[in-house]
Amino acid sequence: MKHFTNVHDIGPLDSAVKEALELKANRFAHTALGKNRTLMMIFFNSSLRTRLSTQKAAMNLGMNVIVLDVNQGAWKLETERGVIMDGDKAEHLLEAIPVMGCYCDIIGVRSFAGLKDRDEDYEERVINQFIRYSGRPVFSMEAATRHPLQSFADLITIEEHKTKARPKVVLTWAPHPRALPQAVPNSFAEWMNATDYDFVITHPEGYELAPEFVGRARVEYDQRKAFEGADFIYAKNWAAYAAPNYGRILSTDRSWTVDAEKMALTDNAFFMHCLPVRRNMIVTDDVIESPRSLVIPEAANREISAQVVLKRMLESL
Repeated sequence: MKHFTNVHDIGPLDSAVKEALELKANRFAHTALGKNRTLMMIFFNSSLRTRLSTQKAAMNLGMNVIVLDVNQGAWKLETERGVIMDGDKAEHLLEAIPVMGCYCDIIGVRSFAGLKDRDEDYEERVINQFIRYSGRPVFSMEAATRHPLQSFADLITIEEHKTKARPKVVLTWAPHPRALPQAVPNSFAEWMNATDYDFVITHPEGYELAPEFVGRARVEYDQRKAFEGADFIYAKNWAAYAAPNYGRILSTDRSWTVDAEKMALTDNAFFMHCLPVRRNMIVTDDVIESPRSLVIPEAANREISAQVVLKRMLESL
């Protein structure tokens, strides 16, 4: 596998999940694969699970790891062409990227959407420049429009806990005090659409995702109706996608918070969220702390999804 930015890069999902479960059972079976190889993890944005899980996955494979926080431990980087660099940005990404490539074998990049210019965000300029100019295999640790390592971990978690061949999986919008990108819901929808699950997206009007990510999912504007008979509830906030409201908060309606009353409408569903989560905005304390909450096993599987991706990249070097 040369690069990993979306579900199409991973190949058949049944094979990917099978490999993930095998690695989970024996995480150190391939330590020789990464010997004398270096992973560089580049963060333009904050991280907890992605940083820790990906570094642990690389160590499981015997790799050396370099972590660079661009906004804290490096020169500020310019990303636009044709700019007169007379401001506070001392280095251009077009020089920085090939230099980074000199020091490693594989690059992971985390760069969020700016939520100001939809076209710019959805062109994925930052990670695509790394793919074009680094000369190294590149994988996404979350980009402007997708978070594939998270979605792969979500899929692994669902496969581990499902009790029927075709579970009903519901992605629900929930309120949040800040405008958040569509990366996680986009990616989750993309991966769920690649399965044969019964997949439903529910949100208030105005929060429609881009059609290419909605895909074959059923869209339901009545959250309670969407929850009926569900096996998995995946809660996540996102800002508006459609123009002219791109990146805006259109609602903070607390009636969309996932609570015990709504979970009672499901078929004893599991609750999922990528974390970090705003308690009693996204989900109530009793739901996230219940025995049916999968947020910790889901986070633990981030190590496994990253390890599958890194293993496949190492095998292609």
